[in-house]
Amino acid sequence: MFDYMDFLAVGPGETLDFYTASPCMLQEPSQTACFTGLTETDWQIHRIAQSVETQSSSSEDLFASPLSPPPPPRTYKPCFVCQDKSSGYHYGISACEGCKGFFRRSVQKNMVYTCHRDNNCIINKITRNRCQYCRLQRCFAAGMSRESVRNDRSKRKEKKETPKMTIIETYELTAELGCIVENICRAHRETFPSLCQLGKYTTNSSSDTRIQLDLGLWDKFSELATKCIIRVVEFAKRVPGFTGLTITDQITLLKAACLDILILRICTRYTPDQDTMTFSDGLTLTRTQIHNAGFGPLTDQVFTFAGQLLPLEMDDTESGLLSAICLVSGDRQDLEEPSKVEVLQEPLLEALKIYSRKRRPSMPLMFPKVLMKITDLRSISAKGAERVVTLKMEIPGSMPPLIQEMLEEMENLEKQKQSEEEQRADKNITPTHTHSPCPHST
Repeated sequence: MFDYMDFLAVGPGETLDFYTASPCMLQEPSQTACFTGLTETDWQIHRIAQSVETQSSSSEDLFASPLSPPPPPRTYKPCFVCQDKSSGYHYGISACEGCKGFFRRSVQKNMVYTCHRDNNCIINKITRNRCQYCRLQRCFAAGMSRESVRNDRSKRKEKKETPKMTIIETYELTAELGCIVENICRAHRETFPSLCQLGKYTTNSSSDTRIQLDLGLWDKFSELATKCIIRVVEFAKRVPGFTGLTITDQITLLKAACLDILILRICTRYTPDQDTMTFSDGLTLTRTQIHNAGFGPLTDQVFTFAGQLLPLEMDDTESGLLSAICLVSGDRQDLEEPSKVEVLQEPLLEALKIYSRKRRPSMPLMFPKVLMKITDLRSISAKGAERVVTLKMEIPGSMPPLIQEMLEEMENLEKQKQSEEEQRADKNITPTHTHSPCPHST
């Protein structure tokens, strides 16, 4: 009886219910209907069992069954071909990995072997590699199926040729984000005409060799830079929510991001075949001319960045959104309300992500690649601050007022950086004391 109960493997509560509800279990000793035919000895055994059940204080003790032993490891008969240890059933027989692979290769490649003895070589795990002819015959004799290899090969080929299902997520701009994208794109285009809209023209001024500064090119460059800064300010005012910030924060953000945006813009007008860049009036300068116009040691870093933008194939919308994200960055120093700036940046980031993924549905990593360019821009801008300091000493007059105003933030950051480095250097200098040698007593 208890063996039967253990076989049921039910929980303690269920077993107690079974005891009280089953018509085949006695609730009182006087009820003997279900025990007809039992001997007195059987009845005594039953009473003892009931007594044990009544005295037990723990249902776990009553119904706990010993854990079943783990199943023995699966074993195979030795390889039917060479008697080596089998790895399973392959092509119809128990075979080792060596004979399985040998048979598969022989059948797939339609190999023809020759025995150099009497076609009756002994095949075991030691001699199996000595005669391929006899080994293959032994495979067939043991029961390996040529058809099994062909079926296995066709299955692999079918599996390989089955095209993988690519799940392409669909991204749609909400009405609000769509409005932001439209406004940013229009603001970007109206303040920064594309390369195809410009009538290019060139100059032969100092186009051959790099010099410290070509004053003629500097005058032209500074004039164009002033106009470009004015257009960046116009663009900033059209970024949603920007004019709602305090005037102080607007100025802080413009000064901090102006050089980032100017570099991003000029780099989108890079022509790799001629290694030139085109300014907003159509003036197209070579790398050497841009160096001589005032970029100096910053030139190669800017051109490298321009080359890195090419594979991204950013359009006007992406360039505009990236410029706006550079502008409204809540981590700029001296902001009065950085949290408000961060709130403005969030929908711009979301808009760039959705637009970028919608434009390139099979390239989900393009958005982070585009976004990482902000780090590169800031690195170039930091070098630009160093260049401003040296450029002031190279030009004969003063810096144009608007350029000076926009770049003074970068200059201040550079001075602050130098001051911090000097302070760290002072802290690292430990005073050294010289001790005169004690006179030797004679």
